[in-house]
Amino acid sequence: MGRTFPTYRVLSQIRSASVQGIEAFPVEVEVNAGWGDTLIVIVGLPDAAVRESRDRTSTALANSGYKFPMGRTTINLAPADVKKEGPSFDLPIALGMLAASEQINPTRLGDFAIVGELALTGAVRPVKGVLPIALAAKAAGLRGVMVPAENAAEAAVVAGLEVIPVRNLREAATFLEGTLDIAPTRVDMAALFNQTPDDELDLADVKGQESVKRALEIAAAGGHNILLIGPPGTGKSMLAKRIPTILPPLTLEEALETTKIHSIAGLLNAGQALVTQRPFRAPHHTVSDAGLLGGGINPSPGEISLANNGVLFLDELPEFKRNVLETMRQPLEDGRVTISRASGSMTFPSQFMLVSAMNPTPDGKMPHESRSSPREIQNYLGRISGPLLDRIDLHVEVPAVKFQEMTSAKPGEPSSVVRARVIASRNRQLQRFAGKPRLTCNARMGSKELKAHCQLDSATMDLLKFAMSDLNLSARAYDRILKVARTIADLAASDPITSEHIGEAIQYRSLDRQLWT
Repeated sequence: MGRTFPTYRVLSQIRSASVQGIEAFPVEVEVNAGWGDTLIVIVGLPDAAVRESRDRTSTALANSGYKFPMGRTTINLAPADVKKEGPSFDLPIALGMLAASEQINPTRLGDFAIVGELALTGAVRPVKGVLPIALAAKAAGLRGVMVPAENAAEAAVVAGLEVIPVRNLREAATFLEGTLDIAPTRVDMAALFNQTPDDELDLADVKGQESVKRALEIAAAGGHNILLIGPPGTGKSMLAKRIPTILPPLTLEEALETTKIHSIAGLLNAGQALVTQRPFRAPHHTVSDAGLLGGGINPSPGEISLANNGVLFLDELPEFKRNVLETMRQPLEDGRVTISRASGSMTFPSQFMLVSAMNPTPDGKMPHESRSSPREIQNYLGRISGPLLDRIDLHVEVPAVKFQEMTSAKPGEPSSVVRARVIASRNRQLQRFAGKPRLTCNARMGSKELKAHCQLDSATMDLLKFAMSDLNLSARAYDRILKVARTIADLAASDPITSEHIGEAIQYRSLDRQLWT
């Protein structure tokens, strides 16, 4: 009689997804229940958190009233050549084990992508990266996604996708069997974008500093990087924190991109559907290069990516480590940062507006009042490299506020009024750059756009030529002046760039004019 071999009993297949960078890719969870010694094997390049899933799911199954599958259970996460990370595969693995052991008959299994972490009680806990996963499920043509209830609002911002919120394993299993109906989660996108913070700051809170407010308006209108230079107590930080209040609102595309980054970083609040306010990130000067750019064993976004489509504020700029500041040069130019590891590389967006502040001298006083020697002042300023300064469009002096301005009862111009002018300027830029989706403001113009949209007449060109020669400006500073002048002209609703616009733009190169020597 021929020798018999053990045969596998049931194979179940569950759709899931994993996040790489800020995008998700589909993962098929295959669960095979076979004969032999009781053993659970997970293959397909799982990390430690995924491998530990076998213990969480086994206990969650028992505590949810299901039987633990006997025999050898093999779980494959395909594609097998891409590393799988995090606990989000707990729920699909558990459901696959139930289907493979024939404890449930999941008639709806092929319609949904499933993610979720399991507690030992069988409760479903929230996971990171649900929005990218929902977008990937829609792209794959699936009917919907099954996600933890706390992540449901986040996934529901994807139109045309059924989002099934589940709170525990038994709820998920009975829904897939068709014996329980769960209403899909829906969100009101218009209401989300109409939300405003209760403690919203306002530019009207700042007394005086009208020239600095003008510079902030220009920076916001063109998306320009700006450096505020002044003694302590002049309101540099106060002004910087109010820049988001004069920036144009996020578009849906920007909101989705920003939310994806915050989702994979685990920064969304429970039940939060979308990031609808421009982010404002202010890391401490002790931040590492990995903290600023992103990194880690499993690379995650850093501060420059968390500030994407918003503001990155670096206070006390010379106090940051020089090597940390230098790592920002390429992301400032490219609008993205690539983190390379032996296992591969990940790219995160970093289209942020850099706002920085610094004292004019080591002791914080203006040069004519400082006890620091000229050499000490130059060494202090030298902590910021020339190439980095070239990438900052506006260098603005923030003087001490006069007593009359501090005690004045006259209200300042509110952020809403300034924001309206900024939005009008941005609309002119969007019309100018129509058909170029990544070119949304003047600060992102390349050489081709500069040549097309920043033409100067002979008198204006002579003024710029004199400034370049007199101040010994670099080619990059020349480009920055043109971009700022283009924004000043847009704020004035002027098509040509005039000598007045160029002259004001030159005034915003304080450090180039060596005011502190």
